Amino acid sequence: MPVSSGSGLTVISLNRILGAAGLVLLAGGALLGFRSVSASGTDCGSAFRPAAGITPMACDNALNGASTLTTVVMSAGVLCLIAAVAVKVIRDRAQEKITA
Repeated sequence: MPVSSGSGLTVISLNRILGAAGLVLLAGGALLGFRSVSASGTDCGSAFRPAAGITPMACDNALNGASTLTTVVMSAGVLCLIAAVAVKVIRDRAQEKITA
């Protein structure tokens, strides 16, 4: 599909940037979820896999913080991917109206 204007290139670039940022954020969030955290010298495990045999209250704050950070980063990735899809759909519909 040929692009006839500079604004079309801008939309395509925005779409690619949003998609790439979304994938990077999702991957980064997954890696953060597996990152090991500790509290007071105790290995608490990670947000996705807490350590076995730990005293729950000793690691609550560390695991809650890791879980929150993981959730925020992965949610931002999902929102970027949703925005990329929305931009593509809107651009395609606008292109259909122009050619019709």
